[in-house]
Amino acid sequence: MTRDVDQLVLDRIIAAGRRRGITRRSFVAHATAAGLTVPAATGLWTSKVSASTPSQGGKFRVAVQDANTSDTHDPGQYLSVFMIQLAHCSRSYLCAIEPDGSLGPDMADSWSASPDAKVWTFELNQNASFHDGRKFTSKDALASIRHHLGEDSTSAAASLLSNVVDVRADGDFTLVIELDQGLADLPYILTDYHIAVVPADGDGNADWEGGIGAGPYRITSFNPGVGAELVKHDGWHGTGAWFDAVDLVAINDPNARQSAIIAADVDANTSVEYRTFQRLAQNPNIEVLNLPSGSAITCPMHVDKAPFDDNNVRMAMKLSMDRDELNEKIFFNAGTVGNDFHISPNMPYYPEGIEQRSYDPDKAKFHLKEAGLDSLELNMSASDSVQPGAVDFVTLYSEQAKAAGINITPVRESGDGYWADVWLKKPFMFSSWGGRPTPDVIFSLAYQTGAAWSEAFWSNERFDELLLQAKAELDDGLRADMYREMCMIARDDGGSIIPHFTNYVYAHLTTIGRPDVIGNTWELDGARAYQRWWFKS
Repeated sequence: MTRDVDQLVLDRIIAAGRRRGITRRSFVAHATAAGLTVPAATGLWTSKVSASTPSQGGKFRVAVQDANTSDTHDPGQYLSVFMIQLAHCSRSYLCAIEPDGSLGPDMADSWSASPDAKVWTFELNQNASFHDGRKFTSKDALASIRHHLGEDSTSAAASLLSNVVDVRADGDFTLVIELDQGLADLPYILTDYHIAVVPADGDGNADWEGGIGAGPYRITSFNPGVGAELVKHDGWHGTGAWFDAVDLVAINDPNARQSAIIAADVDANTSVEYRTFQRLAQNPNIEVLNLPSGSAITCPMHVDKAPFDDNNVRMAMKLSMDRDELNEKIFFNAGTVGNDFHISPNMPYYPEGIEQRSYDPDKAKFHLKEAGLDSLELNMSASDSVQPGAVDFVTLYSEQAKAAGINITPVRESGDGYWADVWLKKPFMFSSWGGRPTPDVIFSLAYQTGAAWSEAFWSNERFDELLLQAKAELDDGLRADMYREMCMIARDDGGSIIPHFTNYVYAHLTTIGRPDVIGNTWELDGARAYQRWWFKS
């Protein structure tokens, strides 16, 4: 046999192994016949077949950060990383973000829009069911959407769906959503983690209290702030869900999370400290993933309160931060320096060519004087449960800002209750956002006037005007121009410092198999590792 023939044979053997067309023993026998030694054949099985071929079984144990005792099953009130992970493990959505960032089906098989993108029709999966055996129909999709609508809604997703004027069922498996203007991104909006599909009760309202969903795993126990246990949903309509069970263990302390995976007490964790991830990657039993993302660090300043109601003060705060030093010393360059607008280089419509804001304490002093101030005294809240290194970030920033006459006192807050007691309440704090698939989603959620999660309480008439125009604009070039102007407005007037887009850095044991392409919208493969990953056989 020639070398080429040998490789052809080996390729066919590998393909057969991945199809489970031959057993491990047969694979080794065929590979040795093709010229490999037994150890080499065994290694080929491990590296090329077993590692890339999903197999059913086992309990997937995950250490998850940012868990709170206030965590709730109400999808409109999801706040923490823990609930985002639990939601994607236990509940489904009409549409899904695929690992490559494209849009894919979930509870909806397909969708179409009218030419003006004002009326959307979703054809629903007819084989899906909820964990309690109820068959999924349009009435459930209807209740799930309506849960976020209306003047009395407390849902964080209310601003995302503010353009909805009517939602109705057209038969058992068709949902129609009518808008007051064209909205090209509606299917992307419906992937937002708040807009989970839940069953309807007898009155047509969303039945969310018991944690019932239609996702790949069914919740058997949930203790907010402590953890959750799940088992595979036998009626799962999608592909994957290779584990028999999932345990989500709440571990907010970064050192404890790392110790847990080193000791193999968990199979994966959702976050690794930036200062230690390179050393952890040297462990032969652990694989560390370091993925660029749209996950943003933000430092919101409440513009409805002095001194942040003066844009000169906000500009002074932005100019008194050395982003390059923070990226190097806090994030160990596992991220991208931001420019005070919330579109990352990993998002569509990223505006190229905008001058990068740099550290300039003298210019910061100028803006303080324009505000009538010689110096400034502030507190800034942070918690490492939100982001590893958050408190160190604020501490280093406070040292940088002194050169501008700005004295920041870091306040270490408890991880439990941070989103309930600090976020939207303390006038200056450290915040973190997961990636969003399009600018419209993040701008509608957090930057338009009156948005539920407008963490700086900022308002700008021109920004709002452009946001409405961009929603309806189907020409990509014109839409890109609008988003660029919006970024400039946020950069120069906005109430949030956006210093970095951090990489998602997390780890799993080498006993875990996963696809080659990994999603980067959230930690742990877009929060869908539970569906996509498996134990190597």
